[in-house]
Amino acid sequence: MQVDVLLGLQWGDEGKGKIVDVFCKQYDLVARFQGGPNAGHTLEFDNKKFILNTIPSGIFNEGTLNLIGGGVVIDPVTLKREIESLKAAGSDPVGKGTLVIARKAHLILPTHRLLDAASESKMGAGKIGSTLKGIGPTYMDKTGRNGLRVGDITLPDFKERYEKLKNKHLEILSHYGEIPAFDDKEKDFMEAIEFIKTIPHVDAEHLVNSYIKSGKKVLAEGAQGTLLDVDFGSYPFVTSSNTTTAGACTGLGVAPNKIGSVFGIFKAYATRVGGGPFPTELDCETGEKLRQLGHEFGAITGRSRRTGWIDLPALKYAIMLNGVTDLIMMKADVLDTFETIKVCTHYKYKGEVIDYMPYEVITNQAEPVLEEIQGWNQDVTGIRTKEEIPTALKNYIDYLEKALEVPIKFLSVGPDRVQTIEL
Repeated sequence: MQVDVLLGLQWGDEGKGKIVDVFCKQYDLVARFQGGPNAGHTLEFDNKKFILNTIPSGIFNEGTLNLIGGGVVIDPVTLKREIESLKAAGSDPVGKGTLVIARKAHLILPTHRLLDAASESKMGAGKIGSTLKGIGPTYMDKTGRNGLRVGDITLPDFKERYEKLKNKHLEILSHYGEIPAFDDKEKDFMEAIEFIKTIPHVDAEHLVNSYIKSGKKVLAEGAQGTLLDVDFGSYPFVTSSNTTTAGACTGLGVAPNKIGSVFGIFKAYATRVGGGPFPTELDCETGEKLRQLGHEFGAITGRSRRTGWIDLPALKYAIMLNGVTDLIMMKADVLDTFETIKVCTHYKYKGEVIDYMPYEVITNQAEPVLEEIQGWNQDVTGIRTKEEIPTALKNYIDYLEKALEVPIKFLSVGPDRVQTIEL
């Protein structure tokens, strides 16, 4: 038995949470392997809507154990609020024993948030577009070997460790100017620390590998998207972790030869949040139409997403990096009213036509080469079988499969669970 991986192939917000929720009944364990509470995985079913920040998206299937892996950074306050929200909606993952946390997962402190805000403010016009959740500074402490981990909170000297790291942060913040008051945030943090002591802490690498060894099915769930990977994304406009399949190995303690199917999720068009290059961006009426029809506003921040046509060179790059075996196309319904759809097949870059994402795409803008495809121009939100798919949409799927050289196995035509078609 191997670990299947499900991740995004664009700049995040592809709809990963929905598909994990659809798939999870097939899995004994769903494990988040990287990222922090900037993730906004939206799930809709039974006329209810849920937004998960840190908790894996398999949490609504009682037969599935959900693991917050060691590669994730956890804000205890956000996690406590998230669990309380689920309890209020009638689903208690702690009481039901369906949620566990890796001891090696790092903690986001209140001062990490202050550092995030101060750093972003200092950058001015060149800011990254951080969600200001303290995620970047937490990963910096992790790699700088200063961080606090979930396993530390049960140690007798946790308070001393906390004060040491807090004081380091305050010293750094003093160089930015006046330090905002955060007494209330610190109080909330300590209360949340006590709360997450009630959630089972596990040696996640042993847990995951014991599932593999015993023949149980494991699904690794990614956050953000491949083009935001800290090593291979549009640096420096990226997140602070490895969003690729390799991140599942390091975030969960899974050997590369234990990776099975890799499900790559992408929208039928493209979006991104924050700064950074976006070759196919539509800063026009068409882009605004995509934004409104697709409800392209951040699930966590509410920020407007930038919108554009689908980008094949970027998708090919993401497929290569992740070893994608199966594709899943989301939000086909958003394109229902378009007479024609455009696809970026190449870039014009420094006087050449290329079909890959160049290194200097940030400082030297790549101009998209667009090809026009006939739209289906009809409502597809009610279709439930592949036989009902309009011919023009089938042609679009065939076109993408041929270009990307990977089969599209599932099609999403709306936000609800039932609006997912196996092809």
